[in-house]
Amino acid sequence: MENRTQNFEPDNLDLQILGILMEDATIPYTEIAKKLIVSGGTIHVRMKKMHDLGVIKGSHLIIDPQKIGYDICAFLGIFLEKGSQYKDAVENLRNIKEIVELHYCTGLYSMFAKIICRDTNHLRHVLNEDIQGVKGIQRTETFISLEESIKRQITLD
Repeated sequence: MENRTQNFEPDNLDLQILGILMEDATIPYTEIAKKLIVSGGTIHVRMKKMHDLGVIKGSHLIIDPQKIGYDICAFLGIFLEKGSQYKDAVENLRNIKEIVELHYCTGLYSMFAKIICRDTNHLRHVLNEDIQGVKGIQRTETFISLEESIKRQITLD
């Protein structure tokens, strides 16, 4: 996969725009322009450029899963039978909606996943029926999160 951002070096204005939007992605470009004392067109052009280069990968609504009945957050270390099964395993794991993040990693596990479930019965079903059924997965190790203490994006300096 090519790195579309390799030639992009953000200037101070780009960093200010990103900083404002990272705090509140719903803020209108005109309001950002007023804060930064530039035209709305400037904000639009900068945003389009950063989007086209892949610096910005979209925006999304963030919900609190617990508020809608998803009380279990778990992390899953996944051991593959063979590293060559990675791509096929990812495609199968992509179909399991409870997996909200999946990382190919170094260390003890082949992959590391974040899973959100309603309760322990739901988690058990996802682990035993869905994930263990994926071809190439040898075994898994599950860690249940008791509390999310820090969640943030990178800081733009």
